[in-house]
Amino acid sequence: MTSLSLAGPDVAAAKTDVLVVGAAKGPKGPVLAAGNAAVDKAFGGRLGRTLGDVGFVGNEDECVRLPAPGDLGASSVVVVGLGDAGNVTAETLRRAAGAGVRAAAGVRRAATTLALHTGVDAGAALRAVAEGALLGAYDFTRFRNASLTGRKGPVQSMVVATNDPKGRAATNAAKRAETVAAATALTRDLVNTPPGDLHPADLADVARTEATKAGCTVDVMDEKALRKGGYGGILGVGQGSANPPRLVRIGYTHPKAKRTIALVGKGVTFDSGGISIKPSASMEAMKSDMAGAASVVAALTAIARLGVKVNVTGWVPTAENMPSGAAIRPGDVLTMYKGKRVEVLNTDAEGRLILGDAITRAGEEKPDMIVDVATLTGAQIVALGMRTSGLMSNDDDLRSRIAAAAEVAGEQLWPMPLPGELRKSIDSDVADIVNTGDRYGGMLVAGVFLREFVPEGMPWAHLDIAGPAFNTNDAWGYTPKGGTGVPVRTFLQLAEDEAAR
Repeated sequence: MTSLSLAGPDVAAAKTDVLVVGAAKGPKGPVLAAGNAAVDKAFGGRLGRTLGDVGFVGNEDECVRLPAPGDLGASSVVVVGLGDAGNVTAETLRRAAGAGVRAAAGVRRAATTLALHTGVDAGAALRAVAEGALLGAYDFTRFRNASLTGRKGPVQSMVVATNDPKGRAATNAAKRAETVAAATALTRDLVNTPPGDLHPADLADVARTEATKAGCTVDVMDEKALRKGGYGGILGVGQGSANPPRLVRIGYTHPKAKRTIALVGKGVTFDSGGISIKPSASMEAMKSDMAGAASVVAALTAIARLGVKVNVTGWVPTAENMPSGAAIRPGDVLTMYKGKRVEVLNTDAEGRLILGDAITRAGEEKPDMIVDVATLTGAQIVALGMRTSGLMSNDDDLRSRIAAAAEVAGEQLWPMPLPGELRKSIDSDVADIVNTGDRYGGMLVAGVFLREFVPEGMPWAHLDIAGPAFNTNDAWGYTPKGGTGVPVRTFLQLAEDEAAR
């Protein structure tokens, strides 16, 4: 991973390959961000005009690379757009740092003055820029061979300028950014791994290895233990595959903790749709159907490494949804953990089945809240697009706290309702409930289904990350193509917020 260090505000004079600076969109052209007087001076006071001459406006995610004058320590300067000058936020800086680092790919050392921007709280700016730079430097090359030749790798060393580089707040922000980036990279790596190389047992092994290294306890239930325990949802989804399912429990405790969070993540390592098979084009990204599970595993590692004063349990139900002579059929009835019976009308609505078992099991430990996360429905993408997750909850206060955590973390989500009238649509003629309902509002129907497995009176929230978990378009900001790492940062921020309550 790219190394991170801090330096004083005079970083422009330091020897480096690339200097990343920001410029906003002003009424008369690009406006250079604060902290770049020395850079502008090296350009003869004409950097803003030069940017305008090459067509740079200052829009977000806009980048231009210029050769640096001899007065600067850098060989070249990357200027990244910050959008409207009056609307720059911490997330603006986070994305700009990521875009700048991506534009600098192929160099050994880069530095940035973005955290010196005066329109954002200094601490928030430093945290955002450090995170964005490291997140933007991500690269997944495990399965490359010949194509590695001539490929520009990520920046090896990143220097972030700040006014107090040796202060405790700054060093803590840098440490947190490194931890966040490592956890996000773990999630991205898992999501990007081909499904033939990441079966349920493999995902469980990674969870055991990574969480144990971070100081967590890990217990894994194999198919025999699942059968003995009556986990019909997990077993049903996995029974069509040659690769049996697993249920992983990750535990982190802090001696001074007063709150306990249960995180539950969907871990379908490949989703063919089962007997209700998907069109081939809809399967191309289905290696990402375990993104919720990956984010739970990674969030636990970050929370543990930072020693957050909260107890967290992570639950990872993982299975492979495949069609075969042994697969569940439309019309089959599964007996879920603790006895609820579900008629399966669509085997491609499988994520809610494994989550139902895990949510019920998580509730037995009586946490203060349960939060589940899943690439659950195509309806989420229809409703909110590829960048905004859907948030549903049975508790208004919890919904607000998660939304606030996401805003600070820089991950987009939007609160959605759980309409009572949709409950009737999951009534079954032969069992307790069916796994599909009203074709309209499919994201909400899935939430209504999951609510059936939440213990009475337990605050619960559900995040549908179907679009945001996997970027099928070009890279932008600090977000690469492929696995994104959503919502690791939100989970970490939520844990920190709960610890502070």
